Amino acid sequence: MTDPQYPALNTLSTGLRCRCPRCGEGPLLKGFLTIRDACPACGLDYGFAEPADGPAFFGMSVVGIVGMALFMWFEFAVHPPIWVHLIVTMPLLVLGCLAVLRPLKGWLVSEQYIHKAAPPEFESVGKHGEGSKWR
Repeated sequence: MTDPQYPALNTLSTGLRCRCPRCGEGPLLKGFLTIRDACPACGLDYGFAEPADGPAFFGMSVVGIVGMALFMWFEFAVHPPIWVHLIVTMPLLVLGCLAVLRPLKGWLVSEQYIHKAAPPEFESVGKHGEGSKWR
C-alpha cells in the first residue's frame, strides 16, 4: 500500500486557519495554544512542530508597531489623560497580542512542515580537546 498523495497547500491559508498543513482539514491546535499530537483527519504526526517563541515575538512586534502608531496618533490628536491610556490603550494592546498568537503559531507550524523542519542532531567526532595544551 502506498500513502495517499496530498496536494501542496498554501502555508498562509492553512496556518492562519489553524488547520493541518498536510490535508488542510484537521484542526492543528487543541485549547488555545497547545499543538495536537496528530491530525484527526489525515493522521499527520505533529512531532516536528516546535515554533517556540516565534509566534509571541512576531505578534508583539506587529501589534507593537501598529499599536504604537495608533497610540501616538491618539495622544497627539486628542491629548487624553494617562488614565485613559491605562484603561483603553493597554487592554487593546494585550487583546491584539492574544488575538494574533493562534494564527501566527499555525502559520509557523505550516512553514515547518513545508520546509521539513526537524530537531537539530549533533554528532561528536570524538576529537574535542586533542592537541590541547590544557591537560
